[in-house]
Amino acid sequence: MERREFLKGAAGIGGLALALPLVQNALAGLAGPAPGRVAFVKTTDRAAGVNHAIDLLGLPRFQGKDLFLKANFNSADPPPGSTHEDTLAAFIRKLKQMGAGPLTLGERSGMGNTRQVLESRNAFTLTKELGVKAVVFDELPAEDWDLIRHGNMHWQQGFALPSTMRKASGVVQTCCLKTHRFGGHFTLSLKNSVGLAAKFVPGNSYNFMRELHSSPDQRRMIAEINAAYRPELIVLDGVEAFTTGGPEAGKKVTASVILAGTDRIAVDAVGVAILRHFGTTPEVSRGTIFEQEQIARAVQLGIGVKSPSEIELVTDDRDSAEYAKVIRAILDGAAAQ
Repeated sequence: MERREFLKGAAGIGGLALALPLVQNALAGLAGPAPGRVAFVKTTDRAAGVNHAIDLLGLPRFQGKDLFLKANFNSADPPPGSTHEDTLAAFIRKLKQMGAGPLTLGERSGMGNTRQVLESRNAFTLTKELGVKAVVFDELPAEDWDLIRHGNMHWQQGFALPSTMRKASGVVQTCCLKTHRFGGHFTLSLKNSVGLAAKFVPGNSYNFMRELHSSPDQRRMIAEINAAYRPELIVLDGVEAFTTGGPEAGKKVTASVILAGTDRIAVDAVGVAILRHFGTTPEVSRGTIFEQEQIARAVQLGIGVKSPSEIELVTDDRDSAEYAKVIRAILDGAAAQ
């Protein structure tokens, strides 16, 4: 995992000395992003879809890398309220086939006790069977959190991320396809990163999530979390989707798609286009896709692609290509509004 440039000195919070990495220009020094390739597989078979989508990207092997995996276990609700067991199992197995070394799954649930959520969704059993370490973020001690803060962020006191994730050789994630009625508007790969951030840091009474969910800048703050790390792979399970409501319940449709990519903006833009295709909320339907605040702020931070023209939908079968063509038109049409 790329280590970020650090500001000189440190700041204390709740008796802790926590490093403050520079979030602005977080991707400075990295090679310019290639066009945002998003593998697009029409399927209702999650396991086959995950494998197929990752293969379509043609990524190098993760030989010997210890990877940190973020799924979507915000609540104990069934998919798409949370990550499907088949999706998670297929993803882990594929990472191992690609040579990944030790794997760690970490989570903080926003709607329920994290340990109970993971138990309810069979995550502990699955990770044990597949040789993956599972970490409950709420149980981490103070020294295992890094406070990230910069003057250009909308976070009043910054936000905290687990040092376990930041020390890993790489980060991968799998997210769901759904809307978010509590101010996020949609919860795809960018929003999935909120589950990496602390609600409380031990020894400090400040409620970071209360600030997030009460702020008019919530969607910009979501993007800012993403400036602190760069994932090496994202898999979006869109076999089922919530087109209204969310994140734990809503109007469910069978969207029949698995996406894979390395660029969160590209993946989320395609996801928003799919939500629009099925008919979604006024908030998600309004304006161009790249005017959506999560995406617009992520573009400002240099997190990924800057326009739909940089997104390439990758398919290799007729059904997927025809479906992708419809979504491509929504991406391009929305850009021209």
